[in-house]
Amino acid sequence: MTQRVFAFLIAVAALGSPAHSADPQPYRVEIASVGNGDMDATLKSTSDLLSLRGKAPVSPFGLIARARSDVDRLTTALEGFGYYQCRVAVKINDMMVSNPGLGEALSALPKGQDARVAIGFTLGPLYHLRRIDIDGDLPDEVRSTLGLTEGEPAVASNVLAGGARLLTALQERGYAFAKVDPPVAYEAADAPVLDLRFHVEVGPKANIGQIHIEGLKRVHESLVRARLTLHTGDPYSPSAIERARHDLLGLGVFNQVSLDIGAAVDDSGGVPITFKMRERLRHGVSLSAAYSSDLGGSGGVTWTDRNVFGNAEQLTLAARVINLGGSSTTGVGYDTSAKLLMPDVGRRDQSLQFAVGALKQSLQAYDQTARTTGVTLTRKISSIWSVSVGGATSDEHIIQENTIIQVPGSVPIPGSVPVRGTNIVLADLTRNYTLLAMPLNVTLDTTNLSSPLEDPRRGMRASLSVTPTLALAHPNARFIISQLNVAGYFDLNHVLPTDPGRTVLAARALAGLSEGAGEFSLPPDQRFYAGGSGTIRGYRYQAVGPALPDGTPIGGTAIRAGSLELRQRFGTNFGAAVFVDGGQVTANLNSIPGVVPDKFRIGTGAGLRYYTPIGPIRFDVAVPTQRRRANCNATANKPPKPPPACGDDAFEIYIGLGQAF
Repeated sequence: MTQRVFAFLIAVAALGSPAHSADPQPYRVEIASVGNGDMDATLKSTSDLLSLRGKAPVSPFGLIARARSDVDRLTTALEGFGYYQCRVAVKINDMMVSNPGLGEALSALPKGQDARVAIGFTLGPLYHLRRIDIDGDLPDEVRSTLGLTEGEPAVASNVLAGGARLLTALQERGYAFAKVDPPVAYEAADAPVLDLRFHVEVGPKANIGQIHIEGLKRVHESLVRARLTLHTGDPYSPSAIERARHDLLGLGVFNQVSLDIGAAVDDSGGVPITFKMRERLRHGVSLSAAYSSDLGGSGGVTWTDRNVFGNAEQLTLAARVINLGGSSTTGVGYDTSAKLLMPDVGRRDQSLQFAVGALKQSLQAYDQTARTTGVTLTRKISSIWSVSVGGATSDEHIIQENTIIQVPGSVPIPGSVPVRGTNIVLADLTRNYTLLAMPLNVTLDTTNLSSPLEDPRRGMRASLSVTPTLALAHPNARFIISQLNVAGYFDLNHVLPTDPGRTVLAARALAGLSEGAGEFSLPPDQRFYAGGSGTIRGYRYQAVGPALPDGTPIGGTAIRAGSLELRQRFGTNFGAAVFVDGGQVTANLNSIPGVVPDKFRIGTGAGLRYYTPIGPIRFDVAVPTQRRRANCNATANKPPKPPPACGDDAFEIYIGLGQAF
């Protein structure tokens, strides 16, 4: 009985005595600066007192334990920067964490009162490297890859990185089983210097051994082996192995490709490599939606078969409803397409695509109904360059308002409307075109992104297209359309106190020229227009360029445009952007009566971004810097168009997935 009572009393004491100390103890932290931005940032990210303060409440005694742990963590961080005689002092309410009375003092605090935590540092002398030795029979060209020099600060991360570079250099030269031990540091007794010694075991050279492929289900192994850039007997190289793995992922049929590299040579005398595949789901469905005040809303669905016949052929069926409202549209339209992409046709990195489509759009500039077909052969020249050539046909029916000089005394053209005070009439012309085109394209992409929807932070994208076209109509026309697009992305972390990828300056330039056909013999959909999210935000879609007196766009034969945009991220998922766009569409239209030429136009604006795993959701508002008003009453016997068509809107709104460029 006595034993049970005694055990009960112990249990009560164990459960009851810490009741007060178990209550969360709020606290605030002041951490001293050491005068170095990189070191301050590292110390703040290392401290548990800072990082856990809001998300992991602790009792008074838990706070003491956390502070004592921070002393060791922060000391290690400072030693990593070369301060091996540093001291870290943590005080809570002006009492050192080593004070035995600190727990009682914290327990006596009124409930809810913050404890004051102060973290201070004494750096001591900065240590430098005095002597660096490497044990092992190394090739001379490998020794230099260590990258450490006598006299430089003894920063731990630099020292460890030097050892890693040494190991990588050996493996890249075929020494697959080379070993570089962690360096041993010796502290001098008379000065703040360290002597380093690296022990290296080079081992024999090796080649790539047998290559095994595991995990395939529907994908044919013959495709994978033909695609592989790695072959048995090649010199062993970790970077070549990784490039082969990454290249297989680029087929689009695998969501994971992992490696199993042998620890010893196989029967072939090389290092065996096993690629372990996990195939993506064969079918996928995606939905899309966008809105802009000029083109209205759009929405669509895309169905994809990623592996039609077992060789990574991709069939894509897409359908969108477009022009749901909008100041630049006059009716609802559609855009449908079917595409079959066949990779590695004739040789690796060469694909063949077949496409058919149907398009209907009713715009202020023209009404169009078209059926299209195309075939494109694309060859990837390198990791950043690709070229393509193809053939395309389009049967289209287009209605566009046009200017016609009415000869005095002639029979009036049915449906035409005279322009007051002139011998010019406006008439809706209907044309049927059959276009035969051979597009040639060269593209450059150094952003290293797998999807155009991803947020580019550095690098550039550029494309040059030249499209000779024959238009069969009345009359026939032959012309060549050339277009150059360039976009560059600059991470400003090197010039501003910001983390990489947080502040990005983006710029783009566009130039296009159509040669070989007059303005009105050129099909309306082949002319250049500006305005909208693709060129000059703030102006309606196709609203920048030569126009009729009532403001109807007629397009031109040359375009030049550019944009500058500053993108800033906030927190994890949010961001903002400010931008300015400018451009002009020109043609030999100034001498044609009834045509209003256009000047260089500039739009400015700002927007918000919400970053998702598939790309940023964009919301932009832009305004025209020179708001124009067309002469809606220039024609007689014709009701004026709605007010938005008579001039520029006060602002435009753009909502979509992905950056503007």
